[in-house]
Amino acid sequence: MPVMTVKLSEALVKATLARDINDAFNRVFSEYLDLKLNQLEQSIKAFQKKWGSTFEGFKKNIQHNRLNEDSHSYAVENDFWQWEEAETLKEHYNDIKSQWM
Repeated sequence: MPVMTVKLSEALVKATLARDINDAFNRVFSEYLDLKLNQLEQSIKAFQKKWGSTFEGFKKNIQHNRLNEDSHSYAVENDFWQWEEAETLKEHYNDIKSQWM
């Protein structure tokens, strides 16, 4: 397992105003997870607004060809893959966060 240098440890403690390196790392990692989850949530909300539904609804609309666009167009498929990735990563980071806290 890699060892953290003294210089990095000191910088983390100073930057986070933590009491020790473990507290500093916990703060940095928790904030990182929150930032990632916030960014993913913003992406998901943008897709929900664009398509007027949840991801599950969007998938059903594609399957039943109920979109105002060609369900197999590049734009629709690209949104599908990006939205699916955001939903999957959100679940992944929430899982890590629940185990971490």
